[in-house]
Amino acid sequence: MRILVVNPNSTASMTDKIAAAARDVAASGTTIMAATVHESPASIESRTDECRALSSLLDTVVAHAKTGIDATVVACFDDPGISALRELTSGPVIGICEAACQAASLLSARYSVITTVPRAVHVIGENLLNYGLDRKCQSIRSAHIPVLALETAHADASERIRAEMHLAIKHDNAEAIVLGCAGMANLARTLSEEFEIPVIDGVSVAVKQAEALIACGLTTSKRGAFSPLNERQSECALA
Repeated sequence: MRILVVNPNSTASMTDKIAAAARDVAASGTTIMAATVHESPASIESRTDECRALSSLLDTVVAHAKTGIDATVVACFDDPGISALRELTSGPVIGICEAACQAASLLSARYSVITTVPRAVHVIGENLLNYGLDRKCQSIRSAHIPVLALETAHADASERIRAEMHLAIKHDNAEAIVLGCAGMANLARTLSEEFEIPVIDGVSVAVKQAEALIACGLTTSKRGAFSPLNERQSECALA
């Protein structure tokens, strides 16, 4: 099976990190195709950044779909463009926020999300409400770090993440932690061992969810919400 893991921002080093996390968990028969959306912001830290990335994100995925892919993982915790990509492609399209928080709900009674900038807290909260995954989420905490600080060797990003994890466990009674940025993918196993609770990276679980759906022969429903565009346009024309 062929899974496209796409980084919606234009920072190639983050794509490399994301690809490594995906390949680390992928089954032996799975090919991970990693893509960077070059015509987009260097990081996605706001709704404005997300909107600026969307057109190129859609074009990038559609171009890869034409060469043959079985599923797409969108490796940005805002889950940008997920619904549009489900319209445009047939294989499963999985956002790492939805995948990670679904996993946290299976592994714990209550969980917290640790993300990067404060602005992301509101976006993640809205997404969880829309997904119906908000009930078990005890808190969404910002580590007050720019996304690109996760790419800087000497940044204190990991210590800020640890500090927020301590607070989430102590004050919010979190039983599991979701890392709220694809750029944190390389930290999950170390932090899970250190804190002795599940620490969930959305890239890894999204890849395994994609593999499971493909293995079950399941694709995106094309009846209703994600029906082909030309079919829905014809319906409107006849109305």
